[in-house]
Amino acid sequence: MPTVSRYSAYRVVIYTNDHRPAHVHVVGPGCEAVFHLHCPDGPPELRESMGLAVQQVNRIAAYVQAELAMLCHSWRTIHGDH
Repeated sequence: MPTVSRYSAYRVVIYTNDHRPAHVHVVGPGCEAVFHLHCPDGPPELRESMGLAVQQVNRIAAYVQAELAMLCHSWRTIHGDH
C-alpha cells in the first residue's frame, strides 16, 4: 500500500490491488476516510469515514481537493489510465 502523500497526522494511501473508480484512503491513528477522486477534474467525494469528526473530514477533503492532480497522477501510475 503505497503512501502517496502525507497531511498532518494522516497518510494518503492507494492500494495496489484496489478497485476502480479512482480513490484514496486517508489513514490516521484509529481513523480512516475514503475519497472518490473523480479524475481528472474532481471534485473529490467522501465515500466513507470512520473515527473522524466532521471538522477533520472537512480539512482532509480540502487537502485532497488541493492535491487532486497529484493524486490522480499517482492513481494512474499505480493502476493505469482505465
